[in-house]
Amino acid sequence: MAPSDPRQRLPDSDPEETDEWMEALRSVVASQGVERARLLLHELMAEANALSVPIQPSSRTPYVNSISLEQQPPYPGNLTLESSIQNAILWNAAVTVSDANRRLDGIGGHISTYASSSMLYEVGFNHVFRGKQHNGIGDAIYVQGHASPGIYARAFLEGRLSEEQLRNFRQEAYGVGLSSYPHPRLMPEFWEYPTVSMGLGPLGAVMHARFWKYLHQRGLADTSESRVFAFLGDGEMDEPESVASIAVAGREQLDNLIVVVNCNLQRLDGPVRGNAKIIQELEGLYRGAGWTVIKVLWSSSWDRVLQGDQNGELLTRFEEITDGDWQRMSTLTSAEFRTELFSGSPSLEALGASLSDEDIEGLTRGGHDPLKVYAAYEAALAADGPAVILAHTVKGWGIDSFEGRNTTHQKKKLELDDLIAYRDALESEHRVEGVERECG
Repeated sequence: MAPSDPRQRLPDSDPEETDEWMEALRSVVASQGVERARLLLHELMAEANALSVPIQPSSRTPYVNSISLEQQPPYPGNLTLESSIQNAILWNAAVTVSDANRRLDGIGGHISTYASSSMLYEVGFNHVFRGKQHNGIGDAIYVQGHASPGIYARAFLEGRLSEEQLRNFRQEAYGVGLSSYPHPRLMPEFWEYPTVSMGLGPLGAVMHARFWKYLHQRGLADTSESRVFAFLGDGEMDEPESVASIAVAGREQLDNLIVVVNCNLQRLDGPVRGNAKIIQELEGLYRGAGWTVIKVLWSSSWDRVLQGDQNGELLTRFEEITDGDWQRMSTLTSAEFRTELFSGSPSLEALGASLSDEDIEGLTRGGHDPLKVYAAYEAALAADGPAVILAHTVKGWGIDSFEGRNTTHQKKKLELDDLIAYRDALESEHRVEGVERECG
């Protein structure tokens, strides 16, 4: 399954006229050849530019999901059960860091990173990643360094780590404990690949995939069914090593490599791109280097809303809102969000007015929706070369006083009110309601 072409995903107020234009292009190709069609398209693009028609560069697609609702494969798991497991992992991951810092102030760690990327890992662990029992080699997983508490929390739930180890998070030097970040020298029985300092993971993953190709092509090992998955942060993509890895993988056409970029739009001290759009920028970099790019921007709850956007006004609003504003809007009440997003025209205001506060609250980002994430993995696995999943998320997702705040990266403790609110949120059913409706 490949991502749908853009015209299948864009709102269209006159599909019959669109079909006439498409048929005209097909007729030119059939009667006069590809070169003539290319010339006409270049002339049309030049004319559109002269007329100030706002068309994205060809390396960037509209700010919507790459995979249409019609192309989504059936979800293979039990959403309610998986949500319960994920919530336990989210809780333990956050409390592990908070408890360590409460007992030893300043020990550090990261609460918000795994909160934002948890769905990307959980769907992968449940349905995509393959262990060594598969072919003796299995898949290689390069975990984003700051997300290590979530991986520890999952291992604890599986019985692979003890409560004592969790209590000694970042204190392995004093006995039984857990290293700050993935590193096989510090925890040889647990971690296989180091991913910190930032930028080490992206380049290491590319070279790993390339070496597996080398082994297979020379008959030294059968790595044909093993894939390399690299989880990165959008802020990490500013590292020179991260950018260099894109060109190498594209040039080598490494179809055994899948990169997942957690685009929560925030770095250590604020927005990654406050006045621009990091997802669009990264799409241009990857697509320009020959990668398959799969954008996971909007959750299932957005599907009905986007289908009602026949004139494309909501898409225009999406594309004009900068990352800094998306972060600010993630902290708004439902009423405030409705007023700000669904504005600028009577039809947009009417669309917003048709949504209840509960509907607005359910309009989450695609990286938190298991259906959208699983569809992205399936598309990435079917790609002919390297593939990247750009997942739109909220840093500190689910923790009300953390979500989307510029300070969230530095927040190492959960206060009592935070703990109570997070517990109540995780015990509620809102995390799976939106996708359960879509699954029927």
